[in-house]
Amino acid sequence: MNKKVGGKIVMGAQPLFKNRTFVLLFVAGIFGVVSFSMFLTTTTWFVVSDSGSASSLGIVLIAATVPRIAMMVFGGVVADRYKKTTIMFLANFVQAVLLLVLFILMQNEALSLTLLLLIAAGFGMLDAFFGPASSSMIPKIVEKSQLQRANALFQGVDQISFVAGPILAGVLMETVGVSGSYFIAMILALLSAIIIYPRFINEGPVALQEKQKPVKEIKEGLAYIRNSGFLLTGLVVLITLNFFVFGTLHIAIPFLVESYGGSPLNLSYMEASLGIGLVAGTGVLSTVLVKKKGKTSLFGLLGALIAYIIFAIVPNLTLLTIVVFFIGFSMSFVFIPFFTGAQEQAEDYIMGRVMSIIFLAMNGFDPIAYALVSGLSAANIPIQAILLSFAAIGLIITTFLFKKAKTYQSM
Repeated sequence: MNKKVGGKIVMGAQPLFKNRTFVLLFVAGIFGVVSFSMFLTTTTWFVVSDSGSASSLGIVLIAATVPRIAMMVFGGVVADRYKKTTIMFLANFVQAVLLLVLFILMQNEALSLTLLLLIAAGFGMLDAFFGPASSSMIPKIVEKSQLQRANALFQGVDQISFVAGPILAGVLMETVGVSGSYFIAMILALLSAIIIYPRFINEGPVALQEKQKPVKEIKEGLAYIRNSGFLLTGLVVLITLNFFVFGTLHIAIPFLVESYGGSPLNLSYMEASLGIGLVAGTGVLSTVLVKKKGKTSLFGLLGALIAYIIFAIVPNLTLLTIVVFFIGFSMSFVFIPFFTGAQEQAEDYIMGRVMSIIFLAMNGFDPIAYALVSGLSAANIPIQAILLSFAAIGLIITTFLFKKAKTYQSM
């Protein structure tokens, strides 16, 4: 039986997959991520095949990602003000409507670049509301002792779904065309919305009772993090991983494949290896309980940076593919322990804002890393030298954190 303690649903010793609310959130997340990744893949292929312009593709990807990043903190404010199931339902339902519009436009050959830009921006912004709401929902429906496993399961299935989406989109585009891929993505987004429909889930009351102006609430969230040594240090760890490793890795892989005479198949192998490494790491963390979450995240960051240095100097595509696995594996040990620790420490009334700022730290530096690596490469600096420089700076920051952040390591 579920119990309410102070407005929070407590599940006792109930296993996660016997927790009806957790299962619904879990399945809705699978459908939502597959739909989102299908949208990105289908849109990318449509732009490239229709216009053949790299600049057009870049503009569309910026439209899909930059508004999403810009809206993340505001998404956290909304997650604290309103029921999270309502936010997730509305975000997925409107995404399904946008995908239906894309399908109709494609069927009538009326989809222009301007319309695609507007729809891509809207789609990305909606995802900025879903992420903070879903991650701040987890502490409301599972016990603290189950948070690490719950986060690991969510992150693991996210990675699998994000790989499955492009594969499904590719098969559909090959068989029934771009419009068919958009239609199936619409069905999946709609299923996600139906599964997370608020009347199906007993969420409990909203913890934040006093509503203020959004800017003031955002400032309150930032002040809350500044006053928490664990959260503030953890954000530095996440930003270091995102900027110096993950952000540069996505743009470095194609450069290295090309410079070593590889093929698109080699590129696919590396991307798959990174995903498998992330899934393997989350698999370990779903079964092994980490006690010192701060220290574990720092060791995960150190492992990712060491693997990244090897990645920068190994002149062999097969070995590079293996090394990428260990980068992904190490990364899981950075963000899952920190996610769990943040959810354990943050109070319910501010959980959405805390998680949205964490999401921003995880995703917000990707565009900067892309631009910086591209610019340095355009200046004829070898990609290996760029990667080694990034890794060296990351190691300096990590060493400093090991020496100074003793409180963080003890938590």
